[in-house]
Amino acid sequence: MKLEHVDGQNKGKVVLFALSTCGWCKKTRMLLEELEVEYDYVYVDLTEGEERDEVISELQKWNEDLSFPTMVINDDKVIIGFKEDEIKAEFA
Repeated sequence: MKLEHVDGQNKGKVVLFALSTCGWCKKTRMLLEELEVEYDYVYVDLTEGEERDEVISELQKWNEDLSFPTMVINDDKVIIGFKEDEIKAEFA
């Protein structure tokens, strides 16, 4: 699974599963950048073939509904959807 990396302050391992066309996903990315959080992301809709299968399989471990955005923090905590207050509290 190929992840895109965004530099910032290391506040743990942050992986964002998103769609390139999703407004809430864009708002989540903008918030992470505003908070200067280092993170990796993948636009699930831009993956194909075996890579897509791998991404979907990984996402299903955290969010069976496959809804977006899904943020996984330190392979432990999950924030599903654009929850501004929860995201800010996590990285404050």
